[in-house]
Parts: sequence; structure tokens; C-alpha cells
Amino acid sequence: MNNTQVNAIANKVYKNIAPRTVVSPVVTFSGAQQNELLGALPREVLESLFEHLELVQLPFGKEVFEFGNAMEYVHFPTTAIVSLLYVMEDGATTEIAVVGHEGVVGVSLFEGERAMCSAVVQAAGYGYRMKAEHLRAAFAKGGALPALLMRYNTALFAQMAQNAVGGRHSSIEQKLCRWLLDRLDRSPSNALKVTQEMIAIMLGVRRESITAAAGKLQDEGLITYRRGNITVLDRSGLEAYAGECYKVAKTEFDRLRLDVARC
Repeated sequence: MNNTQVNAIANKVYKNIAPRTVVSPVVTFSGAQQNELLGALPREVLESLFEHLELVQLPFGKEVFEFGNAMEYVHFPTTAIVSLLYVMEDGATTEIAVVGHEGVVGVSLFEGERAMCSAVVQAAGYGYRMKAEHLRAAFAKGGALPALLMRYNTALFAQMAQNAVGGRHSSIEQKLCRWLLDRLDRSPSNALKVTQEMIAIMLGVRRESITAAAGKLQDEGLITYRRGNITVLDRSGLEAYAGECYKVAKTEFDRLRLDVARC
């Protein structure tokens, strides 16, 4: 299944929840702080970026960038959630990482000009975008910004590595638990709007496998599932079920947040 098909499913599932309000172009200190990386910067550093930051809507299914293309912008999500996807030549898609209000999409621009994966908005919301050239210029000045982004890059790499290991050695139930927990960490509630078909695409497995796994988790009282909606009832139970498939990356992001708090 290619990106066009993924986007078509996304539009069908989320067409009624995309934000419809007009976005103000004004960037405020409190608004920018909704992204944890921006919020961790010293006030004077953050305010120096205001002229280059733009508040934008990120509707579900929007392709932020595509594999192999030059990346013009980086995005700092506030309420949106973005999936980083690897797309095979035959169109098969697998999620390698997820980014929300804790991070930045496009940080790999520091290693090259072209995207090494595709990025697609999975939960509609908002974020701040900045031209890559401006972020590179700010990065070159040194100080708090490059130190923070490098620490985030380490945490993101840990998530990618754990997803790769989990994809090979974890059960379908563990993969599903990890996938749900990754969204909970970046969502305002324990209710997620998503179809089993979309989860199957993101995990690179058959839909029937997700149906069986979700049914097992529901039978054990960890989640409830109704068409297009999953509600987590027992987060600690999901974490125990997911095991290392989730714990390693979560520990790295918790360490990042602790470092951020000390900045």
C-alpha cells in the first residue's frame, strides 16, 4: 500500500476532526512553549527564533516530506502527531518513529539535505514550522539550541532502534501495545481515533493480526475498541505487556525531559 492509499484512508477516518479554525500568524512565547523542545530554550533564544517560526495547521494525512526529497522546513508539533515512515519499492509501509509535542520533524536535515524517510501527519493538529536554512543558521551559533537538538536526536534514534528490534522479536500484541502507548504519550486523552486498518499499515502487518491482537487486549480489560475508536483502560497493564518493546525508548525520552527540565 503506497502513500496515496494511506492518505485516502486517513482522510476517510479523520475528515470530521481536522481543525477548521483560522490560524493566526502571530507567534507567542506561551504558544511556542507548547512544543517541549522550544519551551526548553532560554527565553531570549526562543524569542530570537520568532521571526522564522510560523504557526501552521497539520491536517491528518498531510505529507510533511517524502523520502528522497529535499526538506525545505522543519516542524515542531504542538498538538499534531507525525509518523515517520519507510516506504518500500512495492509500496509497503512501516512506521519507524512517531513525533509529537516532545520533538521536531526534520531533525535529520543536519546530516543531509534529503529526507531518509517519509513523514505523514497521523493526528490532526498544529505545529510551528521553520525553514531549514534558518534552523541551520541558528544551530551554527552554538549554545542551548544545538545541545538540545542533539539530545533529542539521541532519543529519536533510540526509538527507531527499539522499533526495529521490536519489529523482529516482539509479538503482535506487544507491537500493538507499544504503538498505542506511543500515541498516548503524545495525546491529551486515553481515547484514540484510529482504525485497525491504519494500525496494520503503520506496523506493516495484516489487518487480521491486529483484529486478533486488539480482541485479546480487550478481553484482558486493557482496552475497549469500537469501530474507529480505541480507549485505553489500563495503561500500566499495556506497559507491562509491551515490555522492552516500549520501555527502552520511553526511558530515553524521560531522560531527555529530565535534561530539559535542568536547562
